[in-house]
Amino acid sequence: MCGIVGYVGRPQSLEVLLGGLRRLEYRGYDSAGVAIITDDGDLVTRKRAGKLAVLVDDLAANPLQNGSTGIGHTRWATHGGPTDVNAHPHLSQDGTLALIHNGIIENFAGLKAELLAEGFTFDSETDTEVAAKLLGREYDKGDGLAAALGRVVVRLEGAFTLLALHKGEPGVVVGARRNSPLVIGLGEGENFLGSDVAAFVEHTQRAVAIGQDQIVTITPDSVVVTDFFGTEVPVSEFQVSWDASAAEKGGWSSFMAKEISEQPEAVLKTLLGRVENKKVVLPDLGVLAEHLEAIDRIVIIACGTASYAGMLGKYALEKWARIPVEVQLSHEFRYEDPVLTPNTLVISISQSGETMDTLMAVKYAIEAGARTLSICNTQGATIARESDAVIYTHAGPEVAVASTKAFVAQIAALYLFGLHLASVRDTLPAAEIAAALDELQAIPAKLEKVLLTAPRIRELAGWMSDTRAVLFLGRHVGYPVALEGALKLKELAYIHAEGFAAGELKHGPIALIEPGQPVFVVVPSPRDPNSLHAKVVSNIQEIRARGARILAVAEQGDAAVLPFADEVIPIPLAGALFEPLLAVVPLQIFAMELATAKGLDVDQPRNLAKSVTVE
Repeated sequence: MCGIVGYVGRPQSLEVLLGGLRRLEYRGYDSAGVAIITDDGDLVTRKRAGKLAVLVDDLAANPLQNGSTGIGHTRWATHGGPTDVNAHPHLSQDGTLALIHNGIIENFAGLKAELLAEGFTFDSETDTEVAAKLLGREYDKGDGLAAALGRVVVRLEGAFTLLALHKGEPGVVVGARRNSPLVIGLGEGENFLGSDVAAFVEHTQRAVAIGQDQIVTITPDSVVVTDFFGTEVPVSEFQVSWDASAAEKGGWSSFMAKEISEQPEAVLKTLLGRVENKKVVLPDLGVLAEHLEAIDRIVIIACGTASYAGMLGKYALEKWARIPVEVQLSHEFRYEDPVLTPNTLVISISQSGETMDTLMAVKYAIEAGARTLSICNTQGATIARESDAVIYTHAGPEVAVASTKAFVAQIAALYLFGLHLASVRDTLPAAEIAAALDELQAIPAKLEKVLLTAPRIRELAGWMSDTRAVLFLGRHVGYPVALEGALKLKELAYIHAEGFAAGELKHGPIALIEPGQPVFVVVPSPRDPNSLHAKVVSNIQEIRARGARILAVAEQGDAAVLPFADEVIPIPLAGALFEPLLAVVPLQIFAMELATAKGLDVDQPRNLAKSVTVE
C-alpha cells in the first residue's frame, strides 16, 4: 500500500524521487522519506511523519545534498504509528545502507530476536527495520548488494517489495518483490523503479513488470532481473498508454472531481475497438477463448467498490449468458474451501491489479485448476499477468483513493464479456446483442448529461453538511448502486451510511427511520414491466410515512415518484441493466460535495490507501 520509487542516472535524484512520490502519494501518505547517495559518496536521508508536503517543506528549509542514486517512500502504517522514527528509509546497523519496503514481513519478530541476540539495536517499531539490519549484515559478507538481498528475501515470509542502496555501490539500486508490486522504468542513461508506473511516467513510458520472487538491479545503463537465487530471467517490455499529464488535476479542485468528470471517456475507451459490426471483439482473451463454451459456472472475486461492479456483472452474465454466477469477497473466498473445477471461471476485478486479497484468491483458483480472467485498469499488473486472460478497462490513472471512473469502466468491461459469452454460448439472439451494445455505446453521452446535475447536488450537500447518517435503498441492479453510494459517503465524509435492498426494509432496517432521516432511493425505470418500479415507489411511501426525507435518483420523466420524493435527481432513459452506470454518478458527486462542505480531503481520506497490497 506504500508508494516506492528508485532512481539511478543523472545528479538530480531528489527531484525525480519527489516527483514520483507526489504521483504515488495516493498509495500511502502518513509519512514520507528519501535516501540519496551524494556525488561525494555519502549516504544521506530525510524522513518526516505526515503527508509528503511536510517532507518537501523540510527539504526546502534544510536542503539535502543531491546525487545520482536514490530511493523514496510514502508510507501507510502497518507496524508502528506514523512517526518520524517509523518512516522509511531504514538503515543498516552501520548507517551505510538504506532500505524501503511495501508490504508486511510476517516473521519479522523471530528475525528481530535473532538480530537482538547478536547485539543489533533498533530505533523503530517496524518490520522494515529488521529487513534493513538483516541486509546490512549480509552485505558485510562482501559479494555485493544483489547477492546479499537474495540471501535476505528467501528468509522473509509475507508480502514485500524491497528497494535498497549502499554507499559502497553508488549508481546501483536493487529491488525484490513477493506478492507486492514493482515495475521498472527504462530510460536513456537513467533507469527507474516504482510501485507502479506513475512513479516514472513523467520521464519514460517504457516499462517492464517484475515477476513473482524476482530481484532487479538497475544502474544508469543496465537492468538485470534474476530469481531469488541469482539466475537471470527474461523480461518483456510494455508501453505505458498514458502520460504524466493524465495524472495531474488539470485545474480541477480535486482528483476525484476530475475523475468523476472523466467517466464518459473511461467508458468510451473501455469500449473502443471492442465492438465491431454489432459484435464484441475481445482479442486479449487468448487461450481462455478456447474454453468458454465449456464453462459451467462463474465466480467473481473482488473487494470494496469492485465487488459492487461484480454484483452488477452477475445480473448481466446470468441474464445474457444463462450461466450461474456468484460474487465473493476476495478475502473470504479461499478460506471457504470453494468447489472449483476446470470448467469454473474465476473473474477477478481490481483497479490496480495488485490488491493482495484478490491476488491471493486468484492464485488459489489457479492452483485448484479453475480458469481465470482479470478485469484490470493497470498495464503489467500482477493479477493480470497471473490470470489466463485480461480485459483492461483503459480508464486512465485513477489517483483519488475512492474509486469512481474505474467502477463504471469495470461494469462496461463485464458487460462486454457478458455479451461476448452470450454469443459464444448462443444464449441471446444476435439482434438482442446488437441492441445491448447500442445501449452500452450510448452510455458515455448519457453520462455527460448526468454530470450536469452536479450544481444541484452541490447545493443539497451544502444543506446537509451536518447530517449524521444517510441510508441508501435500491432493488435488483439498484441494490449494488445503493451499496456503492453508502460506501462512497463512508469513505469520504466519515459519517454513518448504509445501503439496503429496499425489499429488506420491512425485515428490520425500517426501525432506523425517524423524522428527517435522509434516504437516497435508486428508482428503476417505470417503462420496464419487470423493473420493480411500483414496489420501489411503495417502499418510498413506507419510509415517507415515518418521516424520512426522500432523495430519489430516477429516470427523467418518471411522474409516479414526484409526489413522494422531496428531491428528484433525474438520469437519462436507459435499459434496466444500464441504469446503474448513470445512477451511481449523482451518489459519487454527493459524497464528494458533502465531504468538501465539511472541509475534508476527498482525494486522501483518513486511514485509506488506493492500492491495498497487504492482507
